[in-house]
Amino acid sequence: MSIICGIPLLECVYCLGCARWVWKRCLYTAGLESENWGLATTEEFENVPHFCRLILATYEDDLRNPIWAPPGGYGLNPDWVILRRNYEDTQGQAPPYMIYLDHDIASVVLTVRGLNLAKESDYAVLLDNKLGQTKFDGGYVHNGFLKAAMGVFNEECGVLRELLERYPNYALTFIGHSLGAGVVALLAMVAIQNREKLGDIERKRIKCYAIAPARCVSLNLAVRYADVINSVVLQDDFLPRSTAALGDVFKSLFWIHAQGRRRCLKIQGGYMHLVGSIISSREGLSGWANTLQS
Repeated sequence: MSIICGIPLLECVYCLGCARWVWKRCLYTAGLESENWGLATTEEFENVPHFCRLILATYEDDLRNPIWAPPGGYGLNPDWVILRRNYEDTQGQAPPYMIYLDHDIASVVLTVRGLNLAKESDYAVLLDNKLGQTKFDGGYVHNGFLKAAMGVFNEECGVLRELLERYPNYALTFIGHSLGAGVVALLAMVAIQNREKLGDIERKRIKCYAIAPARCVSLNLAVRYADVINSVVLQDDFLPRSTAALGDVFKSLFWIHAQGRRRCLKIQGGYMHLVGSIISSREGLSGWANTLQS
């Protein structure tokens, strides 16, 4: 009828609706939600380059004979490494991680590595989620990350408790990158909800630094745990600034092994540049403080 009248009104409305859907689905970035948030101080950001080195160390097979050490090394003492878990230890339920007793900053540190492009188990963790699938503490969280976090916590809470009781003035710090960042964010929340298993540690002693994390919690939880979880994002890095609605789009790009069938895996990009960029920017610490958001 609109065509008969000479004015394609219905067609225009339809096109506008499609354009709005495309913008919301593909072009709207999470950075718009935090553009008016306050900036981090230099003191708050001071240890982030050190944490990035610890994350990189998690990728090494032998810390005493490192292969991929950045200039200046990893800044850790191999004798202070309490334990390390690989894919065989976690049975693919969580990425490899390490517990490190960092006497330099008085902290018990648990660090989780990022996505391994060659491991289907990492894709399984990343893609194990549906919008609104899993509730946690009055909000919604990423199902795969929560299961990985629960697995790590249940396995290591005894070790963490022993270390915290031995060093009562030390903090408990969770750090991770990319896939590991999402896991440690949920791990910090699980730890806060189960502080009695850690010797009733005070909330203020628990910290989390998520480097380039995927969006894994609802906004109300992000606000509620803002005093604990710190997200570090490099400018317009794609993954952390993508909206949760893009989850279905991501899934359409990946084929994973399912029901005994082998399928292809295809993914572009990586996030190691973020860690390297943060490490090399220590001299410009105050400028990098702009990227730290709680």
